[in-house]
Amino acid sequence: MSLFLFTLMKGSLKMTDQQKQQPKYFAQDVDKVLAAVDSKRTGLTGEQVNANLAKYGPNALAEGKRKTKLQRFLDQFKDFMIIVLLVAALISGLVAREWADALIILAVVLINAFMGVIQESKAEEAIDALKEMATPEARVRRNNAILSISSDQLVPGDIVLLEAGDVVPADLRLLDAASLKIEEAALTGESVPTEKDVATIAKDDVPLGDRNNMAFMNSNVTYGRGVGVVVGTGMHTQVGQIAGMLNSAKETTTPLQDNLNSLGKTLTVLILIIAAIMFVIGFMRGDASWIDMLLVSISLAVAAIPEGLPAIVTIILALGTQKMAKRNALVRKLPAVETLGSTDIIASDKTGTLTMNQMTVEKVYTNGQMQDAAADIAPADTTLRVMTMSNDTQVQEDGNLLGDPTETALVQYGFDHNFNVTDEVEKEPRVAELPFDSDRKLMSTVHQLKDGRLFVAVKGAPDQLLKRVTQVAAKGQVQAMTPAAEQAILDVNTSLAQNALRVLAMAYKYIDKLPDQLDTETLEQDLIFSGLVGMIDPERPEAKAAVEKAKAAGIRPIMITGDHQVTAEAIAGRLGIIEPGDDDAVITGAQLDAMDDKTFDEKVDQYSVYARVSPEHKVRIVKAWQDKDKVVAMTGDGVNDAPALKSADIGVGMGITGTEVSKGASDMVLADDNFATIVVAVEEGRKVFANIQKSIQYLLSANLGEVLTLFMMTLMGWDILKPVQLLWINLVTDTFPAIALGVEPTEPGIMDRKPRGRSSNFFSGGVASSVLYQGILEGALTLGVYLWGINFPVHSTYDAIHADALTMAYATLGLIQLFHAFNVKSIHQSLFTIHPFANKSFNWAILGSFVLLGATIAVPGFNGLFHVTYLDLSQWSAVLVAGIAILVIVEIVKFVQRRMGKQ
Repeated sequence: MSLFLFTLMKGSLKMTDQQKQQPKYFAQDVDKVLAAVDSKRTGLTGEQVNANLAKYGPNALAEGKRKTKLQRFLDQFKDFMIIVLLVAALISGLVAREWADALIILAVVLINAFMGVIQESKAEEAIDALKEMATPEARVRRNNAILSISSDQLVPGDIVLLEAGDVVPADLRLLDAASLKIEEAALTGESVPTEKDVATIAKDDVPLGDRNNMAFMNSNVTYGRGVGVVVGTGMHTQVGQIAGMLNSAKETTTPLQDNLNSLGKTLTVLILIIAAIMFVIGFMRGDASWIDMLLVSISLAVAAIPEGLPAIVTIILALGTQKMAKRNALVRKLPAVETLGSTDIIASDKTGTLTMNQMTVEKVYTNGQMQDAAADIAPADTTLRVMTMSNDTQVQEDGNLLGDPTETALVQYGFDHNFNVTDEVEKEPRVAELPFDSDRKLMSTVHQLKDGRLFVAVKGAPDQLLKRVTQVAAKGQVQAMTPAAEQAILDVNTSLAQNALRVLAMAYKYIDKLPDQLDTETLEQDLIFSGLVGMIDPERPEAKAAVEKAKAAGIRPIMITGDHQVTAEAIAGRLGIIEPGDDDAVITGAQLDAMDDKTFDEKVDQYSVYARVSPEHKVRIVKAWQDKDKVVAMTGDGVNDAPALKSADIGVGMGITGTEVSKGASDMVLADDNFATIVVAVEEGRKVFANIQKSIQYLLSANLGEVLTLFMMTLMGWDILKPVQLLWINLVTDTFPAIALGVEPTEPGIMDRKPRGRSSNFFSGGVASSVLYQGILEGALTLGVYLWGINFPVHSTYDAIHADALTMAYATLGLIQLFHAFNVKSIHQSLFTIHPFANKSFNWAILGSFVLLGATIAVPGFNGLFHVTYLDLSQWSAVLVAGIAILVIVEIVKFVQRRMGKQ
């Protein structure tokens, strides 16, 4: 796409009718589900498989309609400003025979078109990533035999077998579940694996994360085993719905597009008006033919149209992407650089973005005392021993932990406190176990001690474990459990839970021998309560400071998560997104469903935390803020975030923990998954906008000066500057300094300003008035030097006098712009307070432009090409005085503006 038509795949995202009508299998019992998909526990027959494959198609995600490279290339020329430049090139070449002008303009347009195609080619990566996520194989039961097949051959009705380590190959209604846990963070945003069962859910409007009898495509089995019947394949899965929403995304424009399109139309209207006036004046005077006046109009177009603007803005954006990349923000689409600078809302996913996406022990209640996780704990502490020994985590050779995230957190806590779990288990090996069961919510292991006794370690849900406890270990002693002691434990459990901690209870006992029959009645009774462990997916250490910095910059951070309300509210309070206990700022997905769009739009300002939400909710939230004319940045790392990432003004994916789907749908990716990096990127985005604004102020004031010079010369009947002279000024004295202004250092206090918002443009903040008076000033000074050359000639002949005067006007128009470049380093601040020579690129650009301008006058052989003459010292002095004059006059105006409070 062209610079002026950066097209992003965004907009309202909707499910297809077929997807909406998908039966709610979670609310039906197993027999009804099997009947609905015409299957049975022994699996489908070969004939049924073939019939279903023909009916439903392969278990794969459909692609959206894609444009060819030729279509993408042609799309680059639909922008209004690009069309104007093409017309100007056409007229310059065919009518005015200024082929150099025409070729240079065409070169700029083509470069932008090729860059646009390269950038746009990345926009379809989201769907590609979704397709590649499909698991290669699945174990199924067909004709009562177990087969291993390619997952794309699964059909509704297939019976799928699951075990730890598997990727779920399709959407399943579970038939059997033995201690089954599935990690669904990429879909639901929950950091803790979901415990699965087969019980029918009474309600038919439960959120995705609460459908415990379902297994969803591309989620991961972390524990236990299960059997399920396929109820959805391909586009009829939850992941398929997301793919459908991505495919149906509508296109919208970015603030950068809006600003540049508006600028292009404004310039074009002004050019046409002035050209028409000049044309009329020429005919009224009667001393010029229509061809002559057409050539004058072309000269005006060359002077007025900033041919280098597309390339300059592209270069500034590209340089901004390089700066961001060094700070771990990888920009995939150029407009994202500038869009960040106008961000009003950062809508952030919780899991993996604001938090670590890693369960961590935070509090330990042991021996009757509460302590932080960082506090020391004795190796002989029974709570420590139980949590690490009643545990199925595997310690790999490289030290990494493999297993359920909750269990790996407990083992990691042990290692962090110099308790070598591997050595301890070798000393006291496991000789028996009762695996975790979702009904009793306990897990027990039995370990052989050196003295011949057996140590029974039990961990599980506090309410279930306390039913089996008869004693409690506190203050170094084991005492009988009393109602008061039990209530004290329950109070601690409640306190931990209210702080969004997931709580596990630990208990133990010693026995002399294993019971003949190993079950909960023989092994998990008469236990000694040891302690409680509180765990959480903690907030990132840098996230709180980043939230504070965003708020100081006038940006409102909001949290959108699939996690439970209590957890979301606690994390948001700890981060400073909301005040702790501010329940009115929190809303759930179910509450959002019960609210119509009008009511939600009226109340969206109230909410800063959205809990238990679905992908559709996230898009609705983003759109509600956009309807309030806010620029929204959405961060996320899961498959469930992809539609909202694409719908937002700027989608920010996570480079480390993020799925390929979320990264493909994003405009920018954080290489370090650091939420603070997005605030750094916002600062860079604001700097980029400010620098583009400076470049536009410089270019337009310079071009206005050129237009006024030509207009007044035509009005007065004087000889006018040639198109080649104007083009050289535009390309040399305009382009290089304008690019150098794009890498100006960040102005102090840029993050203390409020977001400029969607309604602002490149002319806001005093730029419009500056362009007007500075352009008029440049034109007046240039005409003044021209008149000086006429009235104080160094030659005697008429032709020589006018040739010198035109050369002086040409030199003044170029040199005055180079001096003026120093003025636009800041709109209101004095040149002498902003370190005018700190930007080395700018210094070299000014010097190089001066040399190239002077060479056209001073170097032999260039005179004829550029229609100029040699100037003597007095004439150069007049040119130099005009250049210095614009510095002095603009400094005086800035001083007056600051005294009037315009900053």
